[in-house]
Amino acid sequence: MKKARLIYAASELDADILYASRFFAPDAFLWWKWRGKSHIVLSPLELNRGRRDAQVDKVHAFDEFIPVTLAGNTAQLIAAIAKKQGFDVIEVPSSFPVGLAFELKKLSIRVDPVEGAFFPERRFKSTDEVKYLTAALRKAECGLYRGFDVIRQSKIGRSGVLRWGNSILTSEILRGEIDAAIIKLGALPAGTIAAGGDQSCDPHERGTGPLHANETIIMDIFPRDQETGYFGDLTRTVVKGRASETQKKLYATVAEGKRWVQKQMRPGADGRKLHEQLVERFRDAGFPTENKNGRWVGFFHGTGHGLGLEIHESPRFSSGKFKPGLALTVEPGLYYPGLGGVRLEDVTVVKKGGITNLTRAPQFLEIR
Repeated sequence: MKKARLIYAASELDADILYASRFFAPDAFLWWKWRGKSHIVLSPLELNRGRRDAQVDKVHAFDEFIPVTLAGNTAQLIAAIAKKQGFDVIEVPSSFPVGLAFELKKLSIRVDPVEGAFFPERRFKSTDEVKYLTAALRKAECGLYRGFDVIRQSKIGRSGVLRWGNSILTSEILRGEIDAAIIKLGALPAGTIAAGGDQSCDPHERGTGPLHANETIIMDIFPRDQETGYFGDLTRTVVKGRASETQKKLYATVAEGKRWVQKQMRPGADGRKLHEQLVERFRDAGFPTENKNGRWVGFFHGTGHGLGLEIHESPRFSSGKFKPGLALTVEPGLYYPGLGGVRLEDVTVVKKGGITNLTRAPQFLEIR
């Protein structure tokens, strides 16, 4: 049995093949590793660019293995590569196409899916990867600053509705201004959250309709850098006008919780225990997590997640003990309809003795 590792995917969509090749392509292509050497095979459309940009040992053309006219038959291409290079088993990610696996079986190529992560080492970020994360985060912060500016420039109209210029300031307009600032810097925002009032109590609600004074507004921004593929991620919560005393307490409790978690983070610390302790701290501060009339309130999501070539990647914050090199968000939140939602999020990297906080964005509640 002679086994190679192989991925078939589009690197604009699949983090594993982008990690393996460092080559962006909109269409699926083949990467494999055999006898310590990494390879990709590309169509004439991508070949010259791949030879210039891909970080692999060898970039191949289709016609090294099969006629270009048969290049659309991926199973035959893999079989031809296997025959020429001398392997008969391929180890693939769990996301490998099932139909392609069946076709390969007919061609006497055994397919062994890998349980769990195909590249476990992706969890631990190199010095260069930390730089990529930081650059993506800076672009996210520029979007946040644009959001701050728009809210600051807005005026409080009738019934507390915010007006910006000659228009009502809506979540859609605020999100558009945030996203436009990020796009100009070469990053691609997707799913940006700009949610106010009770909408901010649903953590993944993007926000719709008019924004109002004296209500919490959550801005959660997580663009992908188009040069490297790495994500930035940050969240801030503000109130245009004057926050109530209860809103101030809600905000201060979340801010203190984030500071507390970050002080506890170091190699060997248990993320699950920290999360559980944070829920207890919030409860003791008067903000319990509970199901009320079929709706969860309080702190009912994870404390954070891994960040890299995917916006949510392994490990989750609560998945076990921390190790040096993990890039993790820290994003506690509290959510109570009628009062509002507050979430604050930074990006951290675990290092010997503690963490490095990559986030520079300021943190404040009121915008007058």
